[in-house]
Amino acid sequence: MDHVLIESIEKALGWGDSRPLGTGFAHGSMDDLKLCQRILTPTRLLDVIMRRALAFPQFRVFQHGEELHPDRYLRNTVTRRGRSLSMARMERLSQFLTDGCTVVLDTLDSFDPAMEIACQALQWWSRELVQVNTYLTTADAAGFDLHWDDHDVLIVQLGGEKSWEVRGTSRVAPMYRDTEHSGEPPEEIVWSGTMRTGDVMHIPRGYWHQATRTDRSGDGAGYSLHATFGFVKRTGVDWLSWVADRSRADEAFRHDLDRDGGSATLATRVPQLLAQYPQEVFLAAREQERPSRRHVRTGGIFGPITDVVCMTDFPPYISVNDSTVEVVAVGKALTFAAKAEPALRLLLSGNPANIQQVTETTGINANVLARTLLDEGLCGELTEELAAGYLGVGSHTP
Repeated sequence: MDHVLIESIEKALGWGDSRPLGTGFAHGSMDDLKLCQRILTPTRLLDVIMRRALAFPQFRVFQHGEELHPDRYLRNTVTRRGRSLSMARMERLSQFLTDGCTVVLDTLDSFDPAMEIACQALQWWSRELVQVNTYLTTADAAGFDLHWDDHDVLIVQLGGEKSWEVRGTSRVAPMYRDTEHSGEPPEEIVWSGTMRTGDVMHIPRGYWHQATRTDRSGDGAGYSLHATFGFVKRTGVDWLSWVADRSRADEAFRHDLDRDGGSATLATRVPQLLAQYPQEVFLAAREQERPSRRHVRTGGIFGPITDVVCMTDFPPYISVNDSTVEVVAVGKALTFAAKAEPALRLLLSGNPANIQQVTETTGINANVLARTLLDEGLCGELTEELAAGYLGVGSHTP
C-alpha cells in the first residue's frame, strides 16, 4: 500500500522502514508542507466536531491546564422522534478557542476518510494496529502535564507551533495494566524545542513528555494542530494470554484444579502448549483473523462497480504453488487458480484498483475476482466518499 505520508515520515526521521518504532526518540521535518493541509486543517476538524454526535471522553476540552466538564461544551439534542444526541456547543467552543484552549478528538480515523486511510497505511507499514488522536490548541493554552504513554507514537505537526519537552523512561516497557507505576520522570531532557508545520516526532512507549503553548503569551492569534498516531505493539503478555485462550481446546485444562496435587501434570503440558502455539503463529493469526474494516456495500444497485480497494487492517497473506494461489485475510482462506496471482496482487495492493485496468494489464478477467473479494469482505467498493481520502495523499490516486 502506497502512501506519501509514510514516505515523508521515513525521509524526515531517516528511517528505511518501520523497524525503528519503539527503539528511541527521533525528530525531523517533512519536505512537502502542503501534505499537512491535505491530511487535516483546523476548520475541517471543527466541521467534523460540529456534524457528529460526540461524547466524553472521545471529545474533550482543556483550559487553563484543567479539563472542562462536558456540560460546558456538549449538549443533548433531542430529535423529533425523541432520540437524544450528544452534540458540540459550537458557540461555546468558539469562545473557548478565542480565549485559548485545547480541543482533543480521539479516533478521528473513524470519521474522516483521509485519516482512516492514513491509519490503514501505517498499519500495513508497521504490522501494528494504529489509532489517531488530534489536538487543536489556541492562543497560549497549556497542554497536558508531564506524562508517558503505554504505546509508541508518531506525532505530525499539521499546523502552527507548539513547544515540547521529552525525557527518557523511569521504567522499562511500562504497560497499561502493569505491576507498578513507572515512578517519577528522569531529570535528563532528551529533546526540547518547537514543533512547526511539517515536523515529525517519534516518542517511544514510556518516554515522559509534555507540550504547551504557554510560552506564546504574545501570540494571541496563534494555534497548534497536531495528529498523534498511536501504535500498540504486542507483548509477551499478549502472547501468553492468547495461548491461555487456546488451552480451552485441551480437556486437561478445562477440569477443575485439584487441591491435592492431582493437577500437577498440567505443568508438564504448558511447554507443549507453547510449542504448539509459538510467537510467530500468534502474530500471524492476529493479522489474518482481523475482521474487515467498515465499508459501504451497494452490491451495484446504484450502478456498476468499477473500482475496488482492499479493506483489511493488514496486508493479506498470499501464497502460490504450482496450480493455486491462496489468499488469507479477515478470518478466511480463499483459493484461486495460480494464473490469477497478478490480478489478485493488484486488487489487494491496498491502492485503489480499476477493475477494467487490472483486466487489461494482466489479461485476467478481474471482474470475477473482484466480485469474490467484495463478497468475502477483503475488498470494498471505491465510492466517491472513500476515494476522497486517497486524493493527494496516496502515491497512486484513483
